[in-house]
Amino acid sequence: MRKITRMVTALAFAAGVATTAGITNAQAAGDSWDGCPSGAVCVYAQDADAVTPTAVYWSYGAHNLSNQVGWHWVLNNQTGGAHARLCLGYNGTDCNYDMAAQHGVRADLTPVNSITLDRP
Repeated sequence: MRKITRMVTALAFAAGVATTAGITNAQAAGDSWDGCPSGAVCVYAQDADAVTPTAVYWSYGAHNLSNQVGWHWVLNNQTGGAHARLCLGYNGTDCNYDMAAQHGVRADLTPVNSITLDRP
């Protein structure tokens, strides 16, 4: 199983809202990635390694978060170039971080109120 330790970069964005970790060559398309099924976006437990997701999102569009505070891994294991965005507003508004397919981010989800899954 590939580990998140394959980070290639870390940088701050949106005044410290989250720290990103671009992960390249995470896995071949169609494979599970640290418990995140192919085609999904996964959120992992607060302050935990990406082993078993606590939330899995499959459908395109906005997904409002509830009780997600502190630092979490978010993995975009969608295929075909689909993106995921972290948004400060509910229903996919005020999005400030765009995550390409097969990339992950360790983000402070306290100010994040929704995640969108976007068609390529």
